[in-house]
Amino acid sequence: MRSEEEEKEIEATKAPLMDHLIELRSRLIKALAAFAIAAVACFFFARQIYNVLTWPYIWVAGPENSKFIYTGLLEYFVVQLKLALFGAAFISFPVIATQIYMFVAPGLYRNERQAFLPYLIATPIFFLLGSMVVYLVVWPMLARFSLSMQQLGGPGQATIELLPKVEDYLSLMMKLILAFGVAFQLPVILTLPLIALYEGSVWSVRLVERRVAAERAAAAAKPAE
Repeated sequence: MRSEEEEKEIEATKAPLMDHLIELRSRLIKALAAFAIAAVACFFFARQIYNVLTWPYIWVAGPENSKFIYTGLLEYFVVQLKLALFGAAFISFPVIATQIYMFVAPGLYRNERQAFLPYLIATPIFFLLGSMVVYLVVWPMLARFSLSMQQLGGPGQATIELLPKVEDYLSLMMKLILAFGVAFQLPVILTLPLIALYEGSVWSVRLVERRVAAERAAAAAKPAE
């Protein structure tokens, strides 16, 4: 059960369906514009960003042993496009999440907005922490393990040398960042049942209070009859 003040607050935000559709279109345009601007900027700096992503490998292998190849005519160009889209999704997420929150918030009660806002802030922070674990810890370990599998040529054995492809390198890093980013959302996800339990307990207490108040009012009215 909700208080009358909260019910009036929700009633004040009600609007015709067309107004909601217009606002939804406005929010979508702003979110897509943020994504497009970020994608253009990331594509413009795609080579510099890719060089940053190769730092963990270069740190392990050494600059003299760090060589990447591409075997398709447009492979490196496609890699830059993928990098731009991935970076745009990462950079524009706060704007997109804010637009979603601003569209949904008028239909929420005050306590629901207060409960939802920390998740909006914590989600990108935990995703960033997962990405940093991949970049600073997991990727150097993976590079060191992969380099240890190389084999020097000699009598009766061929030379086996690691020559990473630019596309394979980026694809694996994107998958690991996504996997660890999602895994680091577990603290956020696990608190959702606690919020639901809290909301249920508040609803139950208010329901009991109203029933008790109604019974007392009925009991007080009987002698008067």
